[in-house]
Amino acid sequence: MRTLIAVALAAALSPFIQAAAYGDDGGPKGTGFQDGRTSGVVLLHSKIVVSGDGLGGKGDGYRVKRPCWYEPGDDADAMLKKQQDVDVYWRHVNPNASEQDHKKHMEQFADKVGQDGRWWTPAFNAADPDGLACWSGLQGAVWVPAGGTPPGGITLEELYQIARAALTVPEPKIQLSPNVKSYVNLPTWVWLTGIGAPTRSVTAELPGIMSATVTANLSRVTIDPGTTSDRAEVKEDCGPTGHPYVKGGAFSCGVRYLRASADQPRRTYTLQVTTVWTVTAAAAGFAYAPVQVAAARDVPVGEVQSIVRDTPRNS
Repeated sequence: MRTLIAVALAAALSPFIQAAAYGDDGGPKGTGFQDGRTSGVVLLHSKIVVSGDGLGGKGDGYRVKRPCWYEPGDDADAMLKKQQDVDVYWRHVNPNASEQDHKKHMEQFADKVGQDGRWWTPAFNAADPDGLACWSGLQGAVWVPAGGTPPGGITLEELYQIARAALTVPEPKIQLSPNVKSYVNLPTWVWLTGIGAPTRSVTAELPGIMSATVTANLSRVTIDPGTTSDRAEVKEDCGPTGHPYVKGGAFSCGVRYLRASADQPRRTYTLQVTTVWTVTAAAAGFAYAPVQVAAARDVPVGEVQSIVRDTPRNS
């Protein structure tokens, strides 16, 4: 799966930072975002491409530590041409500028032609509430000699953070046996569906410059029976997705409720199952906490009533 979005110009937000002029060519950009909850990244004015089968699921709220940065952009020739192409636009957003101002603006780009290096341009994570303010405080473009990195230039570590923030995993669906209602001392088997492959990955890439891939592997599940240990006995030898009910099989993943749920709110227990995904990075030296995603189901638990009758004795 490959997710790409086109980013519109936002030059009007800051007359000093002109997106078209400073390297935002309107090409494909990356996102790792989900409806209803921000999982991590929406990249604006960025050349970073985010891709992978770990997009579009459920995130855990991991945030990129720094919401804006500089990225390597055009060489001197390409940047000068872009400035010339948007000359009319520059004059439009700077109506009070004199010809001397315009000449000074163009000279800063013309002076770099023939030099070995490139312009670095600002980008930001719009999923972070501080992203736009951070971006607005950066210069429109920074000239950096070949092999150099400006203060605030994106690093490999930060590219890994972007990949990690975009990483999501499937939301599990809980299956139970018995399915509708359980009973005191009856094993309630637990397993999960809707997960598919137990591995998901996301790559954040600055094409031709550097790339970062993080991978999540479903390692185990944990079970919260929705009540205290004196009311429920939990079995968590579940493997990565639990064990479907098998007649005569060993009960190793699920809950044996010891008390009925009649005295509970809504007369049920709320069973919660959490999937734990171990996260690894393609390069050594980067470590991340697991992604944990939970699902819940109400479990009504009844109690089998037995009736004992006295049997007359023969005299």
